[in-house]
Amino acid sequence: MLYEKIAKPVLFRMDPEKAHHLVIDGLYAAGRVPGMTGLMHAIWGVRESPELAVELFGLRFPHPVGLAAGLDKNGKAVDGFSSIGFGFMEVGTVTPKGQPGNEQPRLFRLPPDEALINRMGFNNDGAEAMAERLARRKVRRIPVAVNIGKNKTTPNDRAHEDYRACIRTLYDSGDLFVVNISSPNTPDLRALQHGDELGRLLDAVNGEMAAQAAKRGQRAKPVLVKIAPDMTDEQLAYTVETIASSGISGIIATNTTLSRDGLTHPNRGETGGLSGKPLKDRSTEVIRAIYRQTGGKLPIIGSGGIFTAADAYDKFRAGASLVEIYTSLIYRGPGLLRELTDGLKALLQRDGYRNIAEAAGADHI
Repeated sequence: MLYEKIAKPVLFRMDPEKAHHLVIDGLYAAGRVPGMTGLMHAIWGVRESPELAVELFGLRFPHPVGLAAGLDKNGKAVDGFSSIGFGFMEVGTVTPKGQPGNEQPRLFRLPPDEALINRMGFNNDGAEAMAERLARRKVRRIPVAVNIGKNKTTPNDRAHEDYRACIRTLYDSGDLFVVNISSPNTPDLRALQHGDELGRLLDAVNGEMAAQAAKRGQRAKPVLVKIAPDMTDEQLAYTVETIASSGISGIIATNTTLSRDGLTHPNRGETGGLSGKPLKDRSTEVIRAIYRQTGGKLPIIGSGGIFTAADAYDKFRAGASLVEIYTSLIYRGPGLLRELTDGLKALLQRDGYRNIAEAAGADHI
């Protein structure tokens, strides 16, 4: 209520990217004030419950609703985000070298569609800067995933070098890693989802993860691949087969879409990736297809268009084990996390499930 009545009207009168930076900087500043993260957790935190706790990838998630990549691109506000009720979060996308991204303006709101369009272009400060920030974390309530990508100037036939460089620099910084090959805003990046290039890239990523783990005498950390929603059925099947056979830990479905179906706001003409409510059904379809193809053996994180507990629950029943939000947080504020988790518990009780893991893939039974 506080967000929608006071903060949102102010933020939505600002340029979207300036509002974005204001939120990140505010959470960063709050995280540095003694006692503030505890106060934030008391106000917005989600009380742990056995129905929603998830054990996956060798990690414990206090509940299954996380923050998608793209909001905290530089790992600057992790302590703040870790204190407002998320069950996990992604930082990034980060590239080996810092880069400015695409020209502004590059972020657009579509309020009647409850959507965003962005063409940010992996703007970030680089892997070294992120590693330094994550090393200063004080709040460690939730798992943190590091989302990695390639620099714009790196050709696809050398993309594996960038992903390996990110892993070398950030291996100790994250609990798990996400290979982003699906942003529509880096030229030719989505081509890495198809053909032999994907297999070679994942082999390189797995090799680097294994090498870094061996240096530390540890088991390799989990790695997931984030895929696009815009593939044909044939392309999706081939991509999933390649990912499943590579030994990768799981898939995030999905990134933003290039589709503009059903949009009403004038900003629908802007180029870039669309996120928010219009992506809900397609991302759930992709989750369902992945689960069906893999027999439920490859963990899926569902992302795209989650605004209500029912939206999230549809993704669990389609096959997701965890879900992520981004655009709905912008439109609804941090109070949404309690709405989602309380709603999920009610839906589990309605359907007679003891925990969220029992609901994962229920539509396929």
